[in-house]
Amino acid sequence: MGDRDPLSTLPKSVLALALALLLGSCGRASDKIVLTLWAMGREGEVIGALIAGFEAQHPDIEVRVTALPNNGAHEKLLTGFAGDSLPDMAQMGNTWVPEFEALGALVPLDARVAATPAIDRADYVEGVWASNVIDGRLYGLPWYVDTRLLFYRRDILKRAGFDTPPVTWAEWRRQMVAIKKQAPPGRYAAYFPLNEYEPLQVLGLQAPEPMVTDDGHGNFESAGFERALGFYLDTIRSGLAPAWTSTQVANVWDEFDRGRFAFYISGPWQIGEFRRRLPRERQQNWATAPMPGPDGPGVSTAGGSSLVIFRHSDRQDAAWQLITYLSRPEVQRRLHALTGDLPSRHSAWSGLAPDAPERAFAEQLTRLRPSPKVPEWERIATEMRLVAEAAAHRDTPVAQVAAEIDARADAILAKRRWMLAREAKEAPTTTPFALSLPKGRSSSRAPTERTVLRRAQHERGGGNRA
Repeated sequence: MGDRDPLSTLPKSVLALALALLLGSCGRASDKIVLTLWAMGREGEVIGALIAGFEAQHPDIEVRVTALPNNGAHEKLLTGFAGDSLPDMAQMGNTWVPEFEALGALVPLDARVAATPAIDRADYVEGVWASNVIDGRLYGLPWYVDTRLLFYRRDILKRAGFDTPPVTWAEWRRQMVAIKKQAPPGRYAAYFPLNEYEPLQVLGLQAPEPMVTDDGHGNFESAGFERALGFYLDTIRSGLAPAWTSTQVANVWDEFDRGRFAFYISGPWQIGEFRRRLPRERQQNWATAPMPGPDGPGVSTAGGSSLVIFRHSDRQDAAWQLITYLSRPEVQRRLHALTGDLPSRHSAWSGLAPDAPERAFAEQLTRLRPSPKVPEWERIATEMRLVAEAAAHRDTPVAQVAAEIDARADAILAKRRWMLAREAKEAPTTTPFALSLPKGRSSSRAPTERTVLRRAQHERGGGNRA
């Protein structure tokens, strides 16, 4: 009796019911769709709080998030592409979208947008939407927007005799001269960190001419960019701004609070930092203002992050469901509350109660311009920064500095020009990096950027991704 199986004493009906429940449970678990998502930075830390609501509405979908640090996210994405280990979808910086589209890694979203009434293009910030459009097709849906404008010390500006921030470069120059004239030694009117390319990029975007041409050349010798470069270099060379890198400023918030500089170009994440780090009694001393332009209100960068779906994914429908959920105005408002990120949809802004700092960003979002939509842009921008940093310490003529930036950009873009020429049946017998087509040349037979870059990828051994 002691060796008798205890289950044998149970009625067969009870055993059958238990077995059915067990099998049913296993079947439901195996039927659940598991969706993988990579997110980065602060968004990667908080997105789980947003996804909980999605999973509650979609019990058949489980979302597994991998949080990536900002400084390693780009390399991780490239490694994932090379190793066929990308997730189903990702948060991706807008400036990276052209690169991964060129590799053939992204799914176009136009048909899904057209079939989803809740995604209304007219409700999105135009400049950021445009940054995701390549050769007329949409490859990322803007999630949040990021642009740059002026943070300034209104009390210092007031003491210098000005009640309002500048609207034109001439006004900005007059205000900086007046501030510097009153400043004690070691204090300045502005601060442009020499090891960051973004301030010069923002100024360069004011030019009517593009910084990179359609035929694969740098265009930094254009009149518009030279004017921007001259303004940037003269501000530093004349002592209105220090020739410092960010490593020479121990704490930018403390130095701004101390009045070490009065103007600083930065993004919306700084609003929360200044609120947290500056004493309560001095919170009224700082403000934000849209970028001034050469002759009137200026444009700024169309940055931020978008949500993309990777081509290899077998769960693209579920990925689009999550993108649609994360794009809801109320979800974007919650993201703003968690991170300070600016919503990409106008209807999401209507539910916010922005104070003065956010209002300046809302105005700036009406005047955005995308960075050059070429995969090589960040390499080009880095070379632009290196040349400008060296020039800030010298008296090299602006035209010569611009020519050096163009030369470096052209070297980076040489492979692109070679592929353009070959596609147009004009391939030379020289190596790709020796080719130099005349600037300004264009051809109606030139291929799309996508075709060019995918052919280049094929030649590097990655043709199966075209």
